[in-house]
Amino acid sequence: MIALIKQLSDEADLLAAGTPEEVEALRIKYLGKKGVVNDLMADFRNVAPEHKKEVGIRLNELKTKLQNRINELKAACETVDARAEESDLTRTAYPTPLGTRHPLTLVRNEAIDIFSRMGFGIAEGPEIEDDWHVFSALNFAEDHPARDMQDTFFIEAHPDIILRTHTSSVQVRAMESMKKPPIRIICPGRVYRNEAISYRAHCFFHQIEALYIDKGVSFADLKQVLLQFAREMFGADTKIRLRPSYFPFTEPSAEMDISCNICGGKGCPFCKHTGWVEILGCGMVDPNVLEASGIDSSIYSGYALGMGIERMTNLKYQVNDLRLFSENDVRFLREFVVEN
Repeated sequence: MIALIKQLSDEADLLAAGTPEEVEALRIKYLGKKGVVNDLMADFRNVAPEHKKEVGIRLNELKTKLQNRINELKAACETVDARAEESDLTRTAYPTPLGTRHPLTLVRNEAIDIFSRMGFGIAEGPEIEDDWHVFSALNFAEDHPARDMQDTFFIEAHPDIILRTHTSSVQVRAMESMKKPPIRIICPGRVYRNEAISYRAHCFFHQIEALYIDKGVSFADLKQVLLQFAREMFGADTKIRLRPSYFPFTEPSAEMDISCNICGGKGCPFCKHTGWVEILGCGMVDPNVLEASGIDSSIYSGYALGMGIERMTNLKYQVNDLRLFSENDVRFLREFVVEN
C-alpha cells in the first residue's frame, strides 16, 4: 500500500485542469465517496499492525496533498473566469496598430513647450468672435483691407460677428481680463481666412502667438526670445534676421527670417535660393492697443509675435502641400509614427 500511496502522491503533483468542470471531476475521482482515497481508507483495516502507524501517516498526507492541489486548480479557474468577464468581447481578435499625433500637433506641442520653459502661460479664446476683439481693439482702421469679405468670413445674419482671422483676439481678451501687467501668454489656435485652397494656402490654418507686457519691456527682449525659440525649434546653428515691416497692432514691426534648415543657407527651391525663410511677424505692442484694453501705455510696454504652425511644420518635415494636413490620408500620417 505504501508504494501505491507514493504513486498517487506523485500523480497529485501533475494534476491539471482548465475548467471548473475538470476540477470537479478530479475531486470526485480522488476524494469522492467512491474515490481512490476512500478505497485506500477501506483497505487500511487489512494493513499489518506493525505498519498501521506509517501507512496511516502517509495516507493522511496524501489526502491533504490532493485536497490542496484541487483547491489550487479551483482558484486558478475562478481567476481566469473573472478575467474573462472583464474582457471586452467586442474587440477585434486582430491587433490594432497604434496611430500617432498629427504633425501639426507635434509642432504645436513643441512650440508650447519651448515658450512654457521661458515663462509663458497658455491662453485660449473663441473661434467665433466679434469685430472689436479681432480688428478694432487691435488698431485696425475702419477701411483696412483685412475687413474685406475677401479676407474674412462674416456671419451673414450678424455682420459684426466673424470667424477670427488671427489668435491676436485672444491677446485682447487676456489684456481686458488681467488688466494689470505683467502679462506673459501664448495663444495657440485655429484661424480662418477667405482664401482659395491650394498647395500653399488654405481657408483655415493654425497659429501660435505670444504676448509679453510689463514695465521696461524693449525690442531687445523680443529679439532674445526670438533667437532662443528659433534655435530650440530648428537647431542650435539657426540664424535669424529681422526686416522692417508693418502691422496695425505693433510699432515698430518686423518680420523674422531664419536660415533655411533644408539647404543650410546655401539656397534651394524652398527658400527661393536666398538661404532665408520667413517664419513670423513681430513687434512692440502699439500704445493704442494697450490703451484700448485699459492698460496705461505711459507705464507699460510689451511685444507680440505670431507664426503659422503649418509654416513651421513645412520647415521641420519638408511638407510641400498644405492640403495634406487636412486630408487625413493615412499614408501621409504614417510617416510621423514614432518608433519605440
